[in-house]
Amino acid sequence: MSLPRVTIVGRPNVGKSSLLNRIVGRRVSIVEPTAGVTRDRVSANVTVHGRRFELVDTGGLGLVDEAKLKDHIESQIQVALASADVILFVVDGRDGHVPSDDMVARRLRTLGKAPLLVVNKVESHLDELTIASWLRLGFGEPIAVSAMEGWGTSELLERIVAALPEPTADEQLVDDDLLRFAVIGKRNSGKSTLVNHLAGEERVIVSEIAGTTRDAVDVVFDFDGTKLVAIDTAGVRKKKSVEHAIDMFAHTRATESIRRAHIAVHMFDVREKISQVDKSLAAYCVMHHKPVLLVGNKIDLAPDLDLEKWDAYIKQQLPGLDHAPVVFASAKDGMNVREMLDLLFELREQTKVEMSTPDLNAALQAARERLMPASGGIFPKLFYGTQIGKEPLSVLVFVNEPRLFRGQYERYLVQQLRDAFDCPEVPIRIVFRRREKVVLRERG
Repeated sequence: MSLPRVTIVGRPNVGKSSLLNRIVGRRVSIVEPTAGVTRDRVSANVTVHGRRFELVDTGGLGLVDEAKLKDHIESQIQVALASADVILFVVDGRDGHVPSDDMVARRLRTLGKAPLLVVNKVESHLDELTIASWLRLGFGEPIAVSAMEGWGTSELLERIVAALPEPTADEQLVDDDLLRFAVIGKRNSGKSTLVNHLAGEERVIVSEIAGTTRDAVDVVFDFDGTKLVAIDTAGVRKKKSVEHAIDMFAHTRATESIRRAHIAVHMFDVREKISQVDKSLAAYCVMHHKPVLLVGNKIDLAPDLDLEKWDAYIKQQLPGLDHAPVVFASAKDGMNVREMLDLLFELREQTKVEMSTPDLNAALQAARERLMPASGGIFPKLFYGTQIGKEPLSVLVFVNEPRLFRGQYERYLVQQLRDAFDCPEVPIRIVFRRREKVVLRERG
């Protein structure tokens, strides 16, 4: 069983994405005044008055997309509607009733599910006077809101909760307990294909047109009785190619997804060279101390690939991830996907390693005895360390002069700690702090 699903539908540009962002409390969907910005089903889990549900944003019904993705978008909407427990039919109170609203209404009537009619962009007394005109659609009392200002959303949430089915055990799950992994990579590396394979349904548009995923899409799925969250991110391209606001938002969404994920699954098309985009994403993961699983995808299309050479090649191109494990897979066929998921659990366990203070200091002193940092005229002293965090593993080390220990020696210490605590495939963050000298006061 999954969480109850609340689906937002309506014609393009009525404020569906703004409404989702307002209810969730953060920018999940891209909001930009261009019809067709939301292509995939974008979702987020919401808790209201003790009830949890999945809120789903969809593309505009009746959209003619410039990238010839109309059929894909329509199929996404159809799945979202068919699986919805509650439907929010959003209309534009400022523009008023237009023929496109009637088209949406006719489609909703065929479902046999009575939607909640939400009149958005009601931001003045004059707008309020027109609310009653929406009664003729036959969906009951309209709910007036302003997604931009937040007005009316409390009443809307109460109506949603009242319409939800009886609660299930799944609603009691704690989000932080679910393993979240961001699926990253340059455009057309197979990210959406992988997410759809894991979800068992077409949650994300898959097309030969590069860059069809613009938002970051969270998909919850089951693996051997355990729930995981896959975050499909927009394919990133070089900054000089970011031509308009939508691409800028998509790039920001991808980096936000890396930060809120426990692990990054970095996907590559094994038939292509490692690009500057891949190097930039890898550097971002390194900077934020994220465990990374490198996935060489589309091996079904490269039967003659030398796996050992490609492994060495990717480690040479991404030196900051030379510790990261590599999986060769076919997201399309599901080849080695199970092994990939097993590795995700192993990586997360490594990020939860307990480093007792005695064992940690024994490892640090053993590392110091094997190799000392370059002195630069100052004798380096490493006093002691203590673990200060997990996910990522974080260690505070007291020294006499922090600058002597940063850089190359820091990387040496990280590797020594990985070996000592059996966490060879995850990053370790070391914070060096100067231990102040203790000066005893003379007795006066």
